Amino acid sequence: MADMDRSRISILGSTGSIGVNTLDVVAQLGGRDAFDIVAITGNSNVALLAEQARAFGARLAVTADEKQYAALKDALSGTGIEVAAGRAALVEAGQRPSDWVMAAIVGTAGLAPTVAAAERGADIALANKECLVSAGELFVNAVSDGGGKLIPVDSEHSAIFQSLEDDQRHAVERIVLTASGGPFRTFSREQMAGVTADVARAHPNWSMGLKISIGSASMFNKALEMIEAKHLFGVRPDQIEVIVHPQSVIHSMVGYTDGSVLAQLGCPDMRTAIGYALTYPDRPKLDVERLDFAKLARLDFEAPDEVRFPALRLAHTAMDRGGVQGAVMNAAEEIAFHAFCDKRIGFLQMADIAEQVMDEMVGYGTAITMDDVFAADTEARRRAAEAIAQKEMAA
Repeated sequence: MADMDRSRISILGSTGSIGVNTLDVVAQLGGRDAFDIVAITGNSNVALLAEQARAFGARLAVTADEKQYAALKDALSGTGIEVAAGRAALVEAGQRPSDWVMAAIVGTAGLAPTVAAAERGADIALANKECLVSAGELFVNAVSDGGGKLIPVDSEHSAIFQSLEDDQRHAVERIVLTASGGPFRTFSREQMAGVTADVARAHPNWSMGLKISIGSASMFNKALEMIEAKHLFGVRPDQIEVIVHPQSVIHSMVGYTDGSVLAQLGCPDMRTAIGYALTYPDRPKLDVERLDFAKLARLDFEAPDEVRFPALRLAHTAMDRGGVQGAVMNAAEEIAFHAFCDKRIGFLQMADIAEQVMDEMVGYGTAITMDDVFAADTEARRRAAEAIAQKEMAA
């Protein structure tokens, strides 16, 4: 197949779970015969990044870790694949002329390269939460001004995207995000206080990276998804609901003013949402497990507990306050997450740190430019680190 017949795509964050699954979908749909891989990026796992670049014929491979540049360069020696490293190189990868970009870099590090891709008009398959949580309307406007499409990849937002009738958006009454409840769904606060990162990472249904797995256990992921939904679908905060659904079969729902509720169902497999985003508006033929309703037998639902999972309450607070509170909440939680993984604070203290910093930064400023977002992010991280140090001193 000639190059002109291939879809040009880039994958920002190809070595993470979303990136690996994206390349699996690409392989199922024709691999390098059907897709021109313009750029792929990773962090410190340069062995996998080099393997991916070779297998899919990527033009550019970027590691975010500048210390890994020589190793990546050596691993791709003689292939003709361009190699780069560092934050500026990530942004440059987003600027390369591809038609579709998977935005799967975890954390705020994914914001700048994704914005760069959006500004030049690429269709954005969004798996990075921070673009909407931290930058909100700024990011949505960047996509709109660039002329590309914004297609959500999180299973919950993909489900809502698929269940929204374009000509009936005026009749949307509520959006219902489902949550598995994670590994601590039935734990008391006392039980959760003593859990470790190794325990928290064991998600009952999904196979995900460490950050997302622990975010699911604390329900911070769901909290961020609530803020994302507000910006993605143009709904009010009071129209966004969360329901705990342990089976993770109904991925989310849209309720309409006539009482109808449309839902998207499927086995817990990120490749379904990725494939839909890659081929939208068509549906690809994918080798994924099919639902067996007779075997499934039942679907359970529970109301979320904001006492045991205060992140959900903090999401409402961030949306009600507006300004840069989304960026503050996200940044503080990221610092607290790393401190928890390093055994410097307990599981429940992640929410405490986020709430403390959010309260300290009420009225800090508004997000008029991306620089405002990055400034709020930096200040929130500084304050979170300071709060963690104080807790350690007091322990």
